[in-house]
Amino acid sequence: MDLSKSGLILEGGGLRGVYTSGVLRFFMDQRLYFPYVIGVSMGACNAANYISRQPERNRIVNIRYVKDSRYMSYARLLAGGELFGMDFIFDAIPRALVPFDYERFESSDVICITVATDCMTGKALYFEKKDLGQDYLVVLKASSSLPFIAKPVQYRGFVLMDGGLSDSVPIRKSIEDGNQKHVLILTRPKGYRKSPSPFTWLARKLYSRYRGLCEAVAARYVGYNETMDLIDRLEQEGSIFVIRPRSPIAAGRIERSSEKLYAAYDQGYFDAEKCCRDLFSYLDRTI
Repeated sequence: MDLSKSGLILEGGGLRGVYTSGVLRFFMDQRLYFPYVIGVSMGACNAANYISRQPERNRIVNIRYVKDSRYMSYARLLAGGELFGMDFIFDAIPRALVPFDYERFESSDVICITVATDCMTGKALYFEKKDLGQDYLVVLKASSSLPFIAKPVQYRGFVLMDGGLSDSVPIRKSIEDGNQKHVLILTRPKGYRKSPSPFTWLARKLYSRYRGLCEAVAARYVGYNETMDLIDRLEQEGSIFVIRPRSPIAAGRIERSSEKLYAAYDQGYFDAEKCCRDLFSYLDRTI
């Protein structure tokens, strides 16, 4: 099987992304690895552990610590504007508590792209692993920094936040980069569409310095829904392969129930298992 022109596209979705962790665990069990992976927010976090070939790491990090105040704290949100302990998640955990295999990740020849939003322009920026070195976790943190519950991240002259604001599912980037086959892992059931954000006014108040970010918050539903329409068309044509929840994920974007998170992980694993034959057929791989 030649996967040299195949891309894996990973949507975000906060802690709903544990569903994607389950799908990727199935991929790793099947030794299915793509040469090109692009992820957004939680999807980018999933991509890191997939490329470093640490199959249990996503489940451990996002479920074991979910009730730890260092990981998530409403008191911290009220006091300092951060719901998630971003330094804890992107420094203490990968460097000490649940070590991330930097050496294996950095030595991998997989093209790994992380999407973040430029707060000044509101446009998507695409950061390649090979250009980042030890700064990779800074960009990963930026891609995962959601408005209202996290702070913007300064990096190389940019002010960055959640990549999902500007390019929730970067299928167009995968096509633009020359991939001929595309496997998408989404965290919403088929037919889901976004509504206008009720918090546009709050964004304009809190982020008045960042006009692009405010515009991205206001227009996110438009871009997301247009992308979903494109995905539906491409899927109907058979030019892409989509794995998505067959039923809504019980876990929410912000979730503290370990039971719901374990269920979401298992849901992803079993959904991938159910479509395995069709996926391998699409990729011209023999089971």
